[in-house]
Amino acid sequence: MKELHILIIEDDESLAQSLQLFLGEIAQTTVSHDGFEGQMLGEEGIYDLVVLDLMLPQVNGYDILKHWRTESHLSMPVLILTAKDTLDDKVHGFELGADDYLTKPFHREELLMRVKALLKRSGHLGNDNQMVVEPFTIDLSNRTVTVRDQQLELNGKEFDLLVYFLQNPDTIITKEQIFDRLWGFESETAISVVEVYMSNLRKKIKTATDLKPIKTLRNVGYMFETEELD
Repeated sequence: MKELHILIIEDDESLAQSLQLFLGEIAQTTVSHDGFEGQMLGEEGIYDLVVLDLMLPQVNGYDILKHWRTESHLSMPVLILTAKDTLDDKVHGFELGADDYLTKPFHREELLMRVKALLKRSGHLGNDNQMVVEPFTIDLSNRTVTVRDQQLELNGKEFDLLVYFLQNPDTIITKEQIFDRLWGFESETAISVVEVYMSNLRKKIKTATDLKPIKTLRNVGYMFETEELD
């Protein structure tokens, strides 16, 4: 199950590598060791969850979280992972918009449990790695899509694109966000590839369901409209 994306902002490189290793079992991960860089990465809006340290170089975690919530209006779940363990620290973190708060040292199993709970609460992770947005049922483990009792044959990026839309229904997603999410910031592929895969996905959905839920918002991006699924 690699369709989920987690951003880890942690300046301890050894700990960050460890986090990347075991969170990589449930998601793709991106790591930043710097507060300013981490804040900028979060601004991309392509992450399903962020694990955020508080004591970071350049910009601390509190300021990052405050900026995301009040200025950028980002709503992705944020789990604070820090050595700051006083009640005042925790209260301040939650007041700024944290979804969970875990202090170091921690048990790997507890962090994984909390991450999965936040992903489920936000609708990004279903029971048994399954997503259901009628009439679509997606098995993230086997990377299969079933619609109206028949399998929808999608290739790798088409599957990833549909999952991204269903994780963000009725939300404007820009072409740049799709490209960064599916191909990565450093990809040498031309961004026009997004239009190719968008066209293919639309045709396959239309053929299988006679539905056209993906709308193009000119000069803005795309939206998967759930009201079109009725």
